[in-house]
Amino acid sequence: MAKHGMAAEGQVHPIKSYLVVWGWLFVLSAFSYMVDYFHVQGALRWSLILLFMVLKAGLIIAFFMHMAWERLSLVTAILIPPVAVLVFVTIMSAESDYTLLTREMFFAEGTVP
Repeated sequence: MAKHGMAAEGQVHPIKSYLVVWGWLFVLSAFSYMVDYFHVQGALRWSLILLFMVLKAGLIIAFFMHMAWERLSLVTAILIPPVAVLVFVTIMSAESDYTLLTREMFFAEGTVP
């Protein structure tokens, strides 16, 4: 049997919470469009667009996928994959430096093996 404010299947959130989240999504989208409107160029443009995209995605995942109330799932689903990608990029960066050094050593310009 459901108690006051609780559904039989899970927790019911007040409509104010949904409106606040939708408001923040609207504001973040407006900021993202303003980057184009004010003709921001270069690395700043892409940094701002990516920042607003990540903020909106995090807000959607945290609230609408109910991960804000489940800390372990939030950590495993959101934080671990990007950290794994960063570790992979770091390893590949070190490997590329080694490959470049090897090519410069063995394929020096003007030398014949």
